[in-house]
Amino acid sequence: MKKWTILPAAVLLLAACSSEEGSSADNEGTQETEELEAVTMVLDWTPNTNHTGLYVAQANGYFEEQGLDVEIIMPGEAGADQLVASNQAEFGIGAQESLTEARVQGIPIVSIAAIIQHNTSGFASPAEKGITSPKDYEGKVYGGWGAPVEKAVLSSIMEQENADVEQVEILNIGNTDFFTAVERDVDFAWIYYGWTGVEAELRGEQLNMQYLTDYSDQLDYYTPVLTTNEEMIEQNPETVEAFTEAVAQGYQFAIDQPDQAADILSDAVPDLDPELVKASQQWLSPKYQDDAARWGEQSEETWAGYADWMYENGLLEEELEVNEAYTNEFLPEEGND
Repeated sequence: MKKWTILPAAVLLLAACSSEEGSSADNEGTQETEELEAVTMVLDWTPNTNHTGLYVAQANGYFEEQGLDVEIIMPGEAGADQLVASNQAEFGIGAQESLTEARVQGIPIVSIAAIIQHNTSGFASPAEKGITSPKDYEGKVYGGWGAPVEKAVLSSIMEQENADVEQVEILNIGNTDFFTAVERDVDFAWIYYGWTGVEAELRGEQLNMQYLTDYSDQLDYYTPVLTTNEEMIEQNPETVEAFTEAVAQGYQFAIDQPDQAADILSDAVPDLDPELVKASQQWLSPKYQDDAARWGEQSEETWAGYADWMYENGLLEEELEVNEAYTNEFLPEEGND
């Protein structure tokens, strides 16, 4: 607390006026802050270049311009899909495969944008292991996270080369680092090349990679995607539109200025390796929109194709109502960056 002394009346009057003006300014600032709508955005994993557009939107004030105060959080044990579906977070990062399963189970989560236009994942192994095609998976150890979809995908692409998935030992390695796992426990694993593959390049370690999209159009699904829930869409469509507009601006910035976008992500998440972030961003930025008319665009063909594949492979108990799983209605019009 301040100690006050007796001052001449004129000085007291000036001080009072100044204090009132300052108080008024403070109130205006507080009011402006209160006018921002607070929303939570939950990631699917630790921050990486899949998420760059979110951090750009936050750092460059795109969220504030849309009247939003956005908190970006980690998913924790519950997972992003569950937090979004239960309204504990307004927005999240998911993937078409998990969202498809959720929708068939009646969970009210909806994809509102494709963050990356094509599937950049596949099965990777150190070059010295000599795994150059799905046929070579026989007799090898695959490291995964214990989901039924893994064996189904392995089987699907191995069958194309008359190989038997039952000849693959499938080991649950959980969150074990890829480089540690392939050196110690397994022969190959499922990775996103834009992060782990680029990291291998920086390490000088050569990988053999079988991208899923090289074996099936149906496996060219959206991963990751931006999600919300049905209640948000029904009751707060303006918020969903404002959020999507800001995020689209963030990803457009990352498309146009990958180096600056990488710096923003590195500044926001200091624990990340800046060299990896920059190299990954250079690789991934052209792939955000790729051949789509605009960033975020989703097609019925892609959603239906993968859902059909899942159903045919016994991963869904019933067929997906495709049009309930995704929407493009909140994306900015084409050409509006």
